[in-house]
Amino acid sequence: MNYTTTLSNFSSLPEGLRPDPEAEWNNKGDSAWQLIATTLVGLQSVPGLVILYGSMVKKKWAVNSAFMALYAFAMVLVCWVLWAHNMAFGNKFTQLVGKPSSVLSEKFLVNQSTYGLMPMANYVFYQFAFAAITVILLAGSLLGRMNFYAWMLFVPLWLTLSYTIGAYTIWGGGFLEKRTIDYAGGFVIHLSSGVAGFTAAYWVGPRHTHDRQLFPPNNIIHMLGGAGFLWLGWTGFNGGAPFEVGRIAPLAILNTHVCTATSLLVWQSLDMIVYKKSSVIGAVQGMITGLVCITPGAGLVDPWAAVFMGALSGSVPWYTMMVLHKKSAFFQSVDDTLGVFHTHAVAGILGGVLSGLFAKPNLLRMMYGQKVSTITGFKQLGNQLIGAAFITVWNAVVTSLICIFISYIVNLRMKEDDLEVGDGAAHGEEAYALWGDGEKMPKITSIFRRVV
Repeated sequence: MNYTTTLSNFSSLPEGLRPDPEAEWNNKGDSAWQLIATTLVGLQSVPGLVILYGSMVKKKWAVNSAFMALYAFAMVLVCWVLWAHNMAFGNKFTQLVGKPSSVLSEKFLVNQSTYGLMPMANYVFYQFAFAAITVILLAGSLLGRMNFYAWMLFVPLWLTLSYTIGAYTIWGGGFLEKRTIDYAGGFVIHLSSGVAGFTAAYWVGPRHTHDRQLFPPNNIIHMLGGAGFLWLGWTGFNGGAPFEVGRIAPLAILNTHVCTATSLLVWQSLDMIVYKKSSVIGAVQGMITGLVCITPGAGLVDPWAAVFMGALSGSVPWYTMMVLHKKSAFFQSVDDTLGVFHTHAVAGILGGVLSGLFAKPNLLRMMYGQKVSTITGFKQLGNQLIGAAFITVWNAVVTSLICIFISYIVNLRMKEDDLEVGDGAAHGEEAYALWGDGEKMPKITSIFRRVV
């Protein structure tokens, strides 16, 4: 067979078998990698955070916590394709948001993406995975007491009124796009989820008193499995942001894992020095803060900077969570179940500031061209802080308004009697039904005697 055949030689083929000359822009390598990266990001949520949340909470809240994540994943996808994607990345409506409209059009989805040499469907699905994990991360602040019906209303409202605004202002063409460095979501995803989660936790109220005092994970091994999905899934999270298989993606992936490993080890070391034991839960928290901290600059900094960022992400959020939180009346007044404010808001701001300091102009040009300023170092700090301030204030205000609105429709918090029961009251199901309440495990010795 002659492989030098040109497109014109195919004119005699049936129409359905001819190459599409209009699709020459579709780089199959870039497109394939984007689908893989999107799948990795999706796996962070389902099953990653489903398993992590379901294992990291008390046994009686395992089903409810896991299902909050699963429901959010499904609801966000439907909202995303019906109106939210174009609010975040569509035609300009204001400086804060794009025009809401559906993307469920073959003509729209199979044509070239605005970003990268691939169909638009790749970009829509990738950005959905980002939006979904943001809402699910937020849920970590609310586990163990939020009324599930209130959560069902909260997810589409918060996605529409909060997430899309943050995404549009920094990524979609808004007033912060050319001045704020946020490679893959340190502000758009992590700062917003941390602030919104903490704010919603205030309005929902605390867990049952006994739960707040004693809240052990029901399965640490499964918790580590969920954490593993989160860590390795971050390969797609930061590796997919350039929308091409170029020089930036592998650098971002290496920086991500180096920063995360450093952060985990630093957090573990501080636990051993202060508490004389290496906490598994603490190691997972350190892993998460490392992932969050590197995200706004993963493909824009040198590996040595990633190590430095990991050292700070393993120590600064450790201090705010393990020391400052326990001493501060402000933090004690809000029941942030999994400490999402510390692991995502604090680590997100830290990463955003450090990314402004350490981002290299040549990497910025390689990633964005002329779309953003290549000013870095201390000159960029002001822009980074403006971006952080906007995301913080917007999320605090809008999340509060959403919670107040929902409270007029349904109670934000489950009833006190239901809080004592947990999953059984919320869903009529238990995580471990075989040896649930009211059943006793038969003695192993008696079983053994019968077998013998």
